[in-house]
Amino acid sequence: MPVVWSERHRGHATDGGYWLGVRLPGDEEPERGDALRDALLAAGANVTEPNDHGDAPVLAVHRPEFVDFLARVHDDWRAAGYATDPGQPLVVPYVFALAQLTSGRPPRRAASVHADVGRFAMDTMTLIGPGTYDAARAAVDCALTAADLVLDGARGAYAAVRPPGHHVGADFYGGSCYLNNAACAAQYLRDRGVDRVAVIDVDAHHGNGTQEIFYDRADVLYGSAHVDPGAGWFPHFVGFADERGANAGEGANRNLPLAPGTGDAEWLAAIDTLATEAVAHGADALVVSLGVDAATEDPESPLAISAAGFAAAGARLAAADLPTVFVQEGGYHPGTFGGLVLSFLGGFEDGA
Repeated sequence: MPVVWSERHRGHATDGGYWLGVRLPGDEEPERGDALRDALLAAGANVTEPNDHGDAPVLAVHRPEFVDFLARVHDDWRAAGYATDPGQPLVVPYVFALAQLTSGRPPRRAASVHADVGRFAMDTMTLIGPGTYDAARAAVDCALTAADLVLDGARGAYAAVRPPGHHVGADFYGGSCYLNNAACAAQYLRDRGVDRVAVIDVDAHHGNGTQEIFYDRADVLYGSAHVDPGAGWFPHFVGFADERGANAGEGANRNLPLAPGTGDAEWLAAIDTLATEAVAHGADALVVSLGVDAATEDPESPLAISAAGFAAAGARLAAADLPTVFVQEGGYHPGTFGGLVLSFLGGFEDGA
């Protein structure tokens, strides 16, 4: 299976974020991307750099004002002098432009950049540094290059990206994500003639951003098996079973929330359901948001999935017999991260 990876991921290095007002070290750091590459190379993977796809595929998913914000915000922050007063070199919000503030009307752009961040940020954990936007754009290009490989006839292709993306909507970011790599890949497939696409998200946490991007559409099915947000897990406010899509997209959104501690059997049953529904949807291609943070060993894990479980999940998605783009999402245990990804991809190849 071809693998796409970019060394530009190293530009995103914020060393954590703020949780409950406390600065905590992060686990979505450059070492994670390099460890993944090393595991892939050790397994004999053919790892290549992505091609530059320009702005159009990003703007096909994200609103222009949001993309412009991400591209300029760190420069604006630095120019405003916040690195020295109050001593914060990274972009972090302190107020949020909730829809309730304007009865749902679009909020105005704030005069101060430290306030304007609140138009787009959904949490305080997801900081922006000087190389964050470039790394996020490189991740999108990896996903799009993997999509190109599938369009050119590959049975599957893997985008080994960081930062991840499935928590990003059309004009908001958070959850350690900045641009939605999987959504960009799905839309790119559509724009290049694939009639119907299914996005299956196996990350431990619901991909709220991907859901919202496609919520009103029938041409892209979004399906996710994740820990129940009602049990207190991120993203907390969305990811429930009764969220089924709206308008033309009614029935094209499928959430399968799982109880904390769920193991292989129930999780694999959920994966089977999503694969079956992708085929029933008439999907011509599949995009997999490949998070492995459901693993028992993962520090972020609310679930208890084994390496064998990930291999079985890959095989079951292969049974859908669809051209498949894999896009990396979560997975934060240094000792097992690469091996679990290889288990999943190996299971897919065996199944295919």
